[in-house]
Amino acid sequence: MRNVSLAELDHLPAEVLPIATDYPPGTLLTWHEHRRAQFLYAATGTMLVETGEGAWTVPGERAVLIPPGTRHQVRMLDVRTSSLYIEPEAVPWWPHSCRVVEVAPLLRELLLAAADLDAGYTARDRDSVLIELILCELATLTEVPLHIVLPHEAPFDELCRSYLAGPDITVTNAVWARTASMSERAFTRRFRQLTGLSPAAWRARARLLAAIPLLRHKPVTQVSALLGYSSPAAFSYAFSRAFSVPPSSMKN
Repeated sequence: MRNVSLAELDHLPAEVLPIATDYPPGTLLTWHEHRRAQFLYAATGTMLVETGEGAWTVPGERAVLIPPGTRHQVRMLDVRTSSLYIEPEAVPWWPHSCRVVEVAPLLRELLLAAADLDAGYTARDRDSVLIELILCELATLTEVPLHIVLPHEAPFDELCRSYLAGPDITVTNAVWARTASMSERAFTRRFRQLTGLSPAAWRARARLLAAIPLLRHKPVTQVSALLGYSSPAAFSYAFSRAFSVPPSSMKN
């Protein structure tokens, strides 16, 4: 099923509804939620997913698991997606918060095949076997830590969401504290309580996440300079340490 809305199909008895969608660059799917669990795969481009508790960056050929009933928004950067909308009872192991995962070559091919299924597929035919195999593959996924915690308290949440939208290397703890009408010490202490990171460490991770869509079109040398790193080697080290994968793996 391609370029159709979930609302048209959600009433069907199928455990899994596969829907492939092409999005114009910069499309924003504003805040919404689904009754079903969602497996959202970026065949191309980069997706930026936000919930009330965090933000996830999903590069091409990766996917994000979104729990049922989770309010979220997604920005599509030149993305073609394959989604699976799954009845919660079919995936009792599904995580309670979003996760970015690697997608193995076999699952990619299965997703391509599933996009051509008819909405009325039934049990005991080839299509049903294909869906069962997809569910087996989903249970073996490996997480990639491409996320950042968002504080759930004002004014910290506004500051963080604004920074994610436009990371600025000139921002300091003192600037944020003044904006929040707090002392720098009190601001830093409360920020760490809410996120587990110091404000400076949080901003550094946010800048590394912002590098991911840039790396699709720009060399590491240019991206490292844009983010204020002293050298490409320093940027590559920081990126690999934060996300357990090298910057070169984001080229898809």
